Amino acid sequence: MKEELIATNTAVSGEKSSDGKWDLIQVKNLVKYFPVRGGVLQRVVAQVQAVDDVSFTVREGETVGMVGESGCGKTTVGRTMLRLTPPTAGSVLFNGTDVFKLRGAELKAMRRNMQIIFQDPYASLDPRMPIGESVMEGLKIHNVGKPKERYGVVIEMLRKVGLEEYHSRRYPHEFSGGQRQRIGIARALALRPKFIVADEPVSALDVSIQSQVLNILKDLQREFGLTYLFIAHNLSVVEHISDRVAVMYLGKMVEFANREELFVNPLHPYTQALMSAIPIPDPTIRRKRIILQGDVPSPLNPPKGCRFHPRCPVAMEQCSLQEPVFREAKPDHWVACWRVE
Repeated sequence: MKEELIATNTAVSGEKSSDGKWDLIQVKNLVKYFPVRGGVLQRVVAQVQAVDDVSFTVREGETVGMVGESGCGKTTVGRTMLRLTPPTAGSVLFNGTDVFKLRGAELKAMRRNMQIIFQDPYASLDPRMPIGESVMEGLKIHNVGKPKERYGVVIEMLRKVGLEEYHSRRYPHEFSGGQRQRIGIARALALRPKFIVADEPVSALDVSIQSQVLNILKDLQREFGLTYLFIAHNLSVVEHISDRVAVMYLGKMVEFANREELFVNPLHPYTQALMSAIPIPDPTIRRKRIILQGDVPSPLNPPKGCRFHPRCPVAMEQCSLQEPVFREAKPDHWVACWRVE
């Protein structure tokens, strides 16, 4: 049983990065538009451009953090990569296989390797089902092992996240928020996936509980060789857990770099504004804040040229006329900004 599960976590093939790691996930020109319907005949009258031409890679065994304001498309990227939301265009290659082209049994087999931890664990758990049954559900769907073996995997996963066997007989409402999030992690791990999308897994938790959940995620990553896409608002959390960080604004990726490089030398004005908002623990040190003017434009009608130019403190005429190219400004440091030489 365990050998069967572990066998899904073998070495991957694909392109090698500069540091010798394989690109487990390759997202190429990902687009997701949501139609807006109106009128008597409910025709499509507009499109919400939630994700527009996003490309990046996730290397085997690393954590890519994804940050940005609410509504910038972070969650949509994660859900579309897993095909929980159907894509409009683009491709997602997992271990060299285009996830969007899979059907039937092939898609079902692929889902075993790609799991998600939802932001709200209470909403994602069936209130009528003991949590042991919820964790076991994936094993039943994929017909992994016999009932006794499945139960053993459930107990093992619960203990990995700090819960006990007797917890498996309890219902979701009997747990705290932090415990429910641990259950969500155990459920995502039950099939021993290679890749997990963590959709703001600690945003609704107390600070003390956040650190516990983050430490669990890092410990499990080392133990099982997991690869994460970690979606979050809190830049301090992202800095703690990520290897590389992607910054999104209004459906576009504006910067993508190694954690150390991004936090020390952010190139895009939007990233610089986000960094200036990170609180400093030392009260004697004051950071110069960059206050952005105005509100985030609507994804129904995004600005022409650079989408950030109406709020950018250093925008020039070209920014409102032509969309900047997302290019490699430094080794492994990508940015979309006309100001960056």
